Amino acid sequence: MLQDKHGIIDYSEQGTGPTIVFVPGSWATGSDWSGIIEALDNRFRAVTTSLPGYGGTRESRTADGCSIDRSSETVEAVIRRAGGPVHLVGHSYGALICLDVALCGLMPLMSLTLIEPVAFGLLRQAGDLAHYEQWTALRDKYMRSFDAGEREAARYVFDYLGSPGGFDALPPRMREHVLDRTPSHILDMCSGFDPSIAGLANILLPTRIVRGARTASSLYKCADILSRAMPNASLHTVDEAGHFMTATHAAELAGLVRDHVKNTESLAWADLSFASPFGLGSRTCI
Repeated sequence: MLQDKHGIIDYSEQGTGPTIVFVPGSWATGSDWSGIIEALDNRFRAVTTSLPGYGGTRESRTADGCSIDRSSETVEAVIRRAGGPVHLVGHSYGALICLDVALCGLMPLMSLTLIEPVAFGLLRQAGDLAHYEQWTALRDKYMRSFDAGEREAARYVFDYLGSPGGFDALPPRMREHVLDRTPSHILDMCSGFDPSIAGLANILLPTRIVRGARTASSLYKCADILSRAMPNASLHTVDEAGHFMTATHAAELAGLVRDHVKNTESLAWADLSFASPFGLGSRTCI
């Protein structure tokens, strides 16, 4: 554990070697990376955390103060504790946090791995209004259901990101966890993070973007747009994988992370000449 001005933050590390900071998505905690970290076989220093409202990290956001800044500050506190430069790996909403941290340029980063980033705003900017409106209709239905007190409102988003019936297929204990953490997920959804395609061109870090072949078509397209917007990004599609691939395809993801980190290290990106100008950015950077 560590602490910043907003309260307690989950912090754990294991292994030795180049430092990788793993950022989980909504409803998840640092322990959700355990399969991937195990497959890395202690050849890297793996640092995990949880975002505000999940795991042991205090929920310090409110409906009137739910900017993505709070989640990004949490990750920045973890990076400071770990010591940089670090390789940043994020899944889903956690991938958006990684993008925000990179855009703000306050932290020394070496590379990004973005797994299934939920960057739906890119669809609108790219003119893919069919997919964008599909997502916003689902989002609005979810919000209305939550506001109306529907306990299982989260099933709408969970089934959309995963597959129809996916929520009901969860073990009972996991379903209860999702329902208990829905108020924090609502705050995630209201974070307002919508980086411009032009702004993403400023992220010169080596970036690997990973999507599942069986993910929602809107997310599949988001990954494509993002990979073309970032000048040093590559796109990898995992066969037979859906949105929640950190649980279903841990070994393959570990290989993708390992290879990307090793390639970045061997190319001597550590001089940060291609990285965000850490120390020169601000928290209002999108």
